[in-house]
Amino acid sequence: MTINQPPQAAAAPVGGGGTPDARRLRAILIAVSIALMAVIASVSGLNVAQTQMAVEFGASQTTVLWIINVYTLALAALLLPLGAIGDRLGRKPMLITGLIVFGAAGAVAGLAPSAGIMIAARVAAGIGAAMIMPITLAVITATFPEEERGKAIGVWTGVAGGGGILGMFLSALLVDVADWRWLFVLPVVLVVIALAMTLKSVPNSRERSAHAFDTIGALVSTIAVIALIFVLQEGPERGWTAPITLISLAVGALAAIAFVAWELHRRDASLLDVRLFRERGLAAGSITLLVVFGVQAGVAVVLFPFFQAVLGWSGLLSTVAMMPMAVMMMMASGLAPKTAAKIGARSTMTVGVALATLGLALMALFVSVSGGYPSILVGMLAMGIGMGLSMTPSTEAITGSLPRAEQGVASALNDVTREFGTALGVAMLGALLAGGYRSAIDGRLDGVPAGAADTAREGVANAVEVAPIAGDHARDLIHAAQQSFVDGWRQSMWVGAAVMAALLLYVALYGPKLDAEAADDVAAR
Repeated sequence: MTINQPPQAAAAPVGGGGTPDARRLRAILIAVSIALMAVIASVSGLNVAQTQMAVEFGASQTTVLWIINVYTLALAALLLPLGAIGDRLGRKPMLITGLIVFGAAGAVAGLAPSAGIMIAARVAAGIGAAMIMPITLAVITATFPEEERGKAIGVWTGVAGGGGILGMFLSALLVDVADWRWLFVLPVVLVVIALAMTLKSVPNSRERSAHAFDTIGALVSTIAVIALIFVLQEGPERGWTAPITLISLAVGALAAIAFVAWELHRRDASLLDVRLFRERGLAAGSITLLVVFGVQAGVAVVLFPFFQAVLGWSGLLSTVAMMPMAVMMMMASGLAPKTAAKIGARSTMTVGVALATLGLALMALFVSVSGGYPSILVGMLAMGIGMGLSMTPSTEAITGSLPRAEQGVASALNDVTREFGTALGVAMLGALLAGGYRSAIDGRLDGVPAGAADTAREGVANAVEVAPIAGDHARDLIHAAQQSFVDGWRQSMWVGAAVMAALLLYVALYGPKLDAEAADDVAAR
């Protein structure tokens, strides 16, 4: 089914000038990719410095997690409103403002004398990131000609998918060779480069709308996203049945329902025309990104403890071990547009999801303590290729489903979907891993002192830490914890594979239309 859109003003560069030449298009793509890399690297970079921050600030683990998570919370909550505002006020001014806010917040965070100032700086950085992230993709869709747009989106998707792992590698390297505060040097340097290139190369474009900005929709969507992301981030820590978790879930669900109802009431004047989710492209693209990014984030939650607590690797080496998957993902994202042009977007997404499912299954089948890194490498490579092939056409399906005048909103929807998927995947696969680990280790603690056994039940890293006080049972305790972790790994990976298999069936049947179907649909209008 196709929703007929009201007439829209064409997206036009302010001041004219037509389509930029190939050299300028390349400079535009580099500028927005560097800006995006700064945002993505800051999502995961601080994970490698949790211990150092806790010691320096004298902060609890809860406070440290808030320093990390509040950035993502602010980013996700403001993507839709700021993406829409960027469409109206001008994409270049919004991108420049976002880069300045983000860079200044990063500098403050790097010099922060207390946890409170650090949290405030991270909130400001999240606001700046919410200005940057949707605009980077909107600039591509509004500037690049149709024949080049797919390739550019492939590069953007590769940076968005693999940039987090690359950012973690560089962050871990900085922590190892310098100090954790140097983590903020990387995004600030990237921002300075992106700002200079944006001022020189990125054209401005904005859309003229006959309708007033949907302020109520923006506020309600912000409440819904904050509440639901909060549940996914804090549920594992506070407990899924804790009062604050249940209240946040209720607020988020009610706000989401109210948002849909209000947007249906506003119709053509809405912040996001929810009727468009009847479109195959928007629905399939959104669901695919939600699941793929969720599984990717959940796998990362599993991989790092495996490298560090089971294999005994450092944080830097553990991050290096993730790089093959990131490289495969980025390469496949770049190849996806050509593949989609040959066999169609639906077929490309189907192949990608199938490979990612195979990768999860291979890791679940072959992972072992004795097998080490080689036992999961093939599965990681298959996952990287599959995710890269599926993410680019999914992103293009989302941006292609909304009018050209609403590309900031389309880009923001794409980004919100990714953030929700990431939070959901970490919560779900992380909880499955923890539950599987506890169930497996309970039967392997016979003879271990009670105190050490209780600590070991909290996680594999805790078991390794407490092993020296277990006396003669130290080696047995470590072996039991490592084997129990692998058992929990298998459980979470099989669940992830089942979810991906369901997505595979959905994409194969209801994915974006094949080229022939799309042509027939256009001819029928």
